Amino acid sequence: MKKYLKLLRVEQWVKNLFVFVPLFFSGNITNIDLLSKSIFAFIIFSLAASVVYILNDYNDIEADSKHPEKRRRPLASGAISKPKALSILAALVIVDVALVGLAQLYFHEPLWKFATIIGLYIVINLAYTFKLKHVPIIDIFIIATGFVLRVLAGGYITGIGISQWAILLTFVLALVLAIGKRRGELINAQVSGKTRKALDGYNVQFADIALSISVTLAIVCYLMFTLSPEVQGRFHQRVFYTVIFVVFAFLRYLQQTLVYNRTESPTKIVYRDRYIQVTLVLWVAAFLIQIYFKK
Repeated sequence: MKKYLKLLRVEQWVKNLFVFVPLFFSGNITNIDLLSKSIFAFIIFSLAASVVYILNDYNDIEADSKHPEKRRRPLASGAISKPKALSILAALVIVDVALVGLAQLYFHEPLWKFATIIGLYIVINLAYTFKLKHVPIIDIFIIATGFVLRVLAGGYITGIGISQWAILLTFVLALVLAIGKRRGELINAQVSGKTRKALDGYNVQFADIALSISVTLAIVCYLMFTLSPEVQGRFHQRVFYTVIFVVFAFLRYLQQTLVYNRTESPTKIVYRDRYIQVTLVLWVAAFLIQIYFKK
């Protein structure tokens, strides 16, 4: 069972929690109807993401088999055969389409905007898998766009509007994650002496500068988000002080990346770093207080 979970990259499903962003920031997390819609969106988006992951692994079997870490992936290692992987992929597509149809019947409303976002996500990532991941800068922009699509999917399925600052913040935050991952790959390539085409057009110096710029933009976007009249009106004015948690989390991430040269993907750093985890919990708690105990 473990090899199939690795094929689906279930640990990466945490990224799809971004579909809950509109629900959380609108203060409707206790609305059962909207919560159930967001859960549907999370499941559907996660399966769509797994389709993309399988296609990517299938396309990169030869390259992954030579990579020190990726060679352990089910397809690259031979733990799962190509025909079986394609069968699983086809099954996921069928289940995903069925779930979209089921959601429309269950909620008694058309979900064509949400379905369009899912389709757009798959199409963009197909282009990324077969061509664009080898085009510097465009590759990280596609990754960042994927996160924006997650937020839009959560907004469309629930009917909750999303502020422009929230969309921009999501995009820049995803850029931080993408650039951080590229930097880790560059450091590993320097140590092992093995590189790959996806890293063409990048070096560590460029990655450090781009990472610093993206973190700065993310903090500014979050600051503007908390100061926007819409957010100030929806929450208490004290929401501004949650910037403290955001700045600390970003500085901690930069420390792990630039000072200690952690080469793991940003997702793994978040999984392992207790300081960042505690900061995220405090940030969520602070927002919950602002939303649900406003008075």
